[in-house]
Amino acid sequence: MGVVIVTTLRSDDVLAHARFLTDVLGLVPGHLSEGHAELFWGDGAVLLGPRRPDDPWDTGRAVTYLVLEDPDAHHDRVAAAGGEVVMGLTDQSYGSREFAVVDGEGNRWSFGTYRPVPPGR
Repeated sequence: MGVVIVTTLRSDDVLAHARFLTDVLGLVPGHLSEGHAELFWGDGAVLLGPRRPDDPWDTGRAVTYLVLEDPDAHHDRVAAAGGEVVMGLTDQSYGSREFAVVDGEGNRWSFGTYRPVPPGR
């Protein structure tokens, strides 16, 4: 089916933001330029564009949840790469093991094992 969900974030510095998301958080780079970046996580994508406060689509900060199989190993990788962990590894009451990071743009990135199941599956 290809990419199934795309989130768009605004950045003060698109390329620096993309470098953090790829080098520290492990997203996979696609197109990269000063005015636009496309990054991938499994079947999902993150698009980055320049911050423009007069743009009605520039709504501020975001919280994004990314599913993975081994949060412990990813946590260690992110921390070693200099990521600012704002919630350490936590076993949640709903069965997920998670941690969270903040990027230089103020967005929160949570990584965990909880995988929502669509109705009827």
